[in-house]
Amino acid sequence: MADTPLDGQVAFVTGTSRGIGKALALRLADAGAKVVSTGKSVEPHEKLPGTIVETTEEIRERGGESIYRQLDVRDEESVQRAIDATVDEWGQLDVVINNAGAIHLAPFEETPPKRFDLLMDVNARGAYTTTHAALPHLRESDHAHVLTMSPPLGMEAAPGKAAYALSKLGMTFIANSLAEELAGDDIGVNSLWPVAAIETEATRQFDLGRPEDWRTPEVVCDATMEILTRDPTECTGNQFYDEDLLREAGVEDFSQYAVVEGTDPGPTSAWLFDPEYERPE
Repeated sequence: MADTPLDGQVAFVTGTSRGIGKALALRLADAGAKVVSTGKSVEPHEKLPGTIVETTEEIRERGGESIYRQLDVRDEESVQRAIDATVDEWGQLDVVINNAGAIHLAPFEETPPKRFDLLMDVNARGAYTTTHAALPHLRESDHAHVLTMSPPLGMEAAPGKAAYALSKLGMTFIANSLAEELAGDDIGVNSLWPVAAIETEATRQFDLGRPEDWRTPEVVCDATMEILTRDPTECTGNQFYDEDLLREAGVEDFSQYAVVEGTDPGPTSAWLFDPEYERPE
């Protein structure tokens, strides 16, 4: 793979203030893409590190090209403005990554309708709104990809996290449906989900294990690059796990992604939606 396989492409990434979104923005920029850093955080937060401005500044410091645009994926007007600004700035749009997300892991009685609405609006509706606004421009690209950060379908029930599961699986359902609608339109539409938990602020906040149980966001970045460098006419309609995809690409040693050296994080992220998930022998 060349050092800049995405050279000349424009990538629009939601939720780039921190965590996986920021790591993706940096990786895409390092690969030559012009990156639009988006999200709500433009001023430092007393409890949460990072802003979309800082992500853009870091990309520029590394020699990449980036702009930032504040948006709330629940607000289609702000999403449309950000998409329009992207095309005004660079004249094209080639990659959309639906990364922004809300999480709430709680039983039904501890999830009021207002929280349900938030999860659905940020996750399923947010991915729908962003992709809908971007689609006319993606049709003009000769290497268009839409990638949604959501798990494979197939879950029959989600006790203790019904609202969250519905919102995340909804993202995948939308992506899978759009891939079929766009068959023959040269736009790749896929979903991607990590097998192991990824070290992020959300992982810490919701007490999803310990550092020994986590991988770095780089495993998701490597899997994302594997998708985005494939022919979108052939790579579409897939529901990828990062491990499966990287094994297919020839990765054998996953210890490089462990947050704590020498540990082997279990498939806790896959288990959120597929309690019977087992790694291949």
